[in-house]
Amino acid sequence: MTDYKQEQDMEIEALEAILMDDFKEIDPNESGLNTSNRCFEITVSPQDDEADESTKSQVRLALIFSHTENYPDEPPLLNLKSLKGLQAEDLKILNTKLATEAAENLGMAMVYTLVTSAQEWLSERFSEDAGIEDDEDDEATKDEIIIPHGEPVTVDTFLAWRERFEAELALERAKLMPDSALAAPKEKKLTGRQWFETGRASMKGSAPVAEDNSDEDEEDIDFDDDDFDDDEEDMLDHYLAEKTDASAHSSRRAN
Repeated sequence: MTDYKQEQDMEIEALEAILMDDFKEIDPNESGLNTSNRCFEITVSPQDDEADESTKSQVRLALIFSHTENYPDEPPLLNLKSLKGLQAEDLKILNTKLATEAAENLGMAMVYTLVTSAQEWLSERFSEDAGIEDDEDDEATKDEIIIPHGEPVTVDTFLAWRERFEAELALERAKLMPDSALAAPKEKKLTGRQWFETGRASMKGSAPVAEDNSDEDEEDIDFDDDDFDDDEEDMLDHYLAEKTDASAHSSRRAN
């Protein structure tokens, strides 16, 4: 047969040794419990490892308990009282949590387990509130402080930016051109007959050439633009014309 009284007395001694000043016996009439048995009050603060000093000083509760006749095979009588910073709703939520844990720990001394659970709940509950308040303060600060940066955009600054952008774009496109196209020398001006013999007359879109009977004094035909002053479009046209000439010449030789 279980000696409930002995187990209860042993638990009281252990709690006194562990909790020291946070543990005391109180008058049953002050406990809020419906019992004439011995009643005890434990002061509970947020758990040390998870709460800073400011949080610990803001909240504190009294966990009041009394052993029932068949404890620990039945749960103890419990009552929670706010000593600082707790609302009635907080106490109701925590009381429900502790009642559930007590039912899960039947058959063993459980008061210290319930105290630890209450400490953890306080830490989590009020750490979350502190985090939310900090976030709200940060957002309010962001809304209040607007730090200007950069420089205002005007027509002049935009035009200057566009010129730089177009120059950089042309340079990048030039880098994609083969070296032969970039370094291509100016093509020798051709006479009408020479231009015709090279096969350019058969090219689509070629300009007609007026021939002259003179071999030396014939009017020169300048088919390509002579000026490549860093204009990427001219460079591209020149490169394409070179490739077309080479293809046409190869075709004639094959025939």
